[in-house]
Amino acid sequence: MIKLKSVRVVLAASLLSLVLCQANVSAATYKVAANDSLYKISKLFKTTVSAIKKTNNLKSDTIQKGQKLTISAKIYTVKQGDTLNNIAKANKISLSNLRKANNKYNDTLKIGQKLILPGIKATAKTTAVAKTTATSAKVEAASSKAVIKYTQKEKDLLARLITAEATGQPYKAMVAIGGVVVNRVQSKEWPDTITAVINDVPGGYYQFTPVKNGYIKKPASDIAIKAAGEALLGADPSKGAMFYFDDSSTNEWLWAKPQTAKFGNMVFVK
Repeated sequence: MIKLKSVRVVLAASLLSLVLCQANVSAATYKVAANDSLYKISKLFKTTVSAIKKTNNLKSDTIQKGQKLTISAKIYTVKQGDTLNNIAKANKISLSNLRKANNKYNDTLKIGQKLILPGIKATAKTTAVAKTTATSAKVEAASSKAVIKYTQKEKDLLARLITAEATGQPYKAMVAIGGVVVNRVQSKEWPDTITAVINDVPGGYYQFTPVKNGYIKKPASDIAIKAAGEALLGADPSKGAMFYFDDSSTNEWLWAKPQTAKFGNMVFVK
């Protein structure tokens, strides 16, 4: 941790999103339509309600219009000369089901456009992609409960910082370091993303030593990833701290600040 010297530079945050994989066989994202039910959707895609609930981590049968559901199904890439009718016939599905699965009620198609082929069983490769997409959906759900916006890359970055700064220190020290980063993101005095906060170098002064010495590039430990997750969900043993440092530091400026917590060798101050 290094002392702040000057004006912050704010970087734009990245948004977590789900996308259809660019392959002829993949996991599909189905957008719930008016009057839909899990039962109707299961019939459309020739699957079960329980399978849909498990894949999407649903606790009840309640769904809402516009909600996105991960469904294991083939994805077709439109080629020159294709029509909806020809695609439906070639894949032995009804035109009405093809339209419904894709919310496509006109006949306009573009080369390269992706269409869900409902009811066609997925291959092993498809299943693997579906699980990956479902995992992304769960991550997005967890992110929506977080106290700040973040991407998976930013969570990994935060966990790598914690690993570099607090390996061998108590678990609370790890969560508290994550808390300091979250506190800065939430403050108007600092950048507003995890990436920008950790890589902040105002006036040429690094805010976090691992960024300067390169230790930030080392893989995150499992316990640091867990600590980062807790901090992102609002856990803050640092009690609102904006700085932390090792108790061997001789930096009088840091020692003069109000201390909020201490875990192992890590001191946290405002």
